[in-house]
Amino acid sequence: MAATTAEHSPRLPPRWFIRTFWVVHRALVRLTGGRVGLWRATEKRWGTMWIRTVGRRSGRPRNAVIAYLEDGPNVTAMAMNGWAPPEPAWWLNLQAHPETTLILPDGPRRVRARAAAGAERARLWARWGAIDKGLDGYAARRPHETAVVVFEPR
Repeated sequence: MAATTAEHSPRLPPRWFIRTFWVVHRALVRLTGGRVGLWRATEKRWGTMWIRTVGRRSGRPRNAVIAYLEDGPNVTAMAMNGWAPPEPAWWLNLQAHPETTLILPDGPRRVRARAAAGAERARLWARWGAIDKGLDGYAARRPHETAVVVFEPR
């Protein structure tokens, strides 16, 4: 990751706007059964998927809409929480219960989640960075490294 300071990172909308956007987006996906709001990833654009997790404390089902890229048989995502400091709840839930189901535009996939490390993380980070030129600047806003999550088929 580049040594970029938060002062030099790309501009983000206010936090209330980011949270409102994702709440509305998630509701749209839920109300339309995924016909609207989910799109396939391409070589030049990330896609969106619905992820179902189990709450780490409650044990209850939780859902989120997150961005993804495909990497061979795997799916990858960034645990970024709209570039806010806290880890996203879906990632904390996956650390406690890594087996989950992804709902992609082409249908559901049963997967097991893990954090990428070392050369794999660097390769996947570069791939995300090729799509989002401001990636390092956004990541510099967070006080810790942003996890690159790998979902492997099970």
